[in-house]
Amino acid sequence: MLAKLFKRREDPNGAAANALYHEVVAAARRPVFFAELGMPDTFDGRYEMVALHAYLVLRRLRREHQATAELGQALFDLMFADFDSTLREAGVGDLGVGRKVKQMATGFYGRIAAYDAGMESGSLDDALRRNAYGTVAADERSLARLGAYLRQADQVLAGQATSSLLAGRVSFPDLA
Repeated sequence: MLAKLFKRREDPNGAAANALYHEVVAAARRPVFFAELGMPDTFDGRYEMVALHAYLVLRRLRREHQATAELGQALFDLMFADFDSTLREAGVGDLGVGRKVKQMATGFYGRIAAYDAGMESGSLDDALRRNAYGTVAADERSLARLGAYLRQADQVLAGQATSSLLAGRVSFPDLA
């Protein structure tokens, strides 16, 4: 009887969100971003690459909001739960974790707006310089390559079936 009361409700989007998040993280950890494009291999640099790839998936999910809204929210929640856990493992104190995660979430919403504006205008350089490369100087070639990758990934994701995304399957292109 008590087990029924305290049993966690199964999230129907949990498995798909988990699979999508693993793909996001795998894409974000590709060595090419750090070795060739000058992304710093630090907590901030890794956060930026995860945020960039999560942005792309969430942007794709927004296109079919009615069918994918709950999956998008589950992915967002999972990502920030992982950030929370990572900060704790890094030794950030309990009081500081909540504040830091809140700052990261607020920053992520800002990134979404900046990247959306850059995608619409055709120039991602300023958004990438401020956000992805915010802690280091980026050369023009790296900005151009990362911007081209974002546009290509956006097109590749647009061509992926909603049913695949709902099943937790997503693929990102190689960096051209």
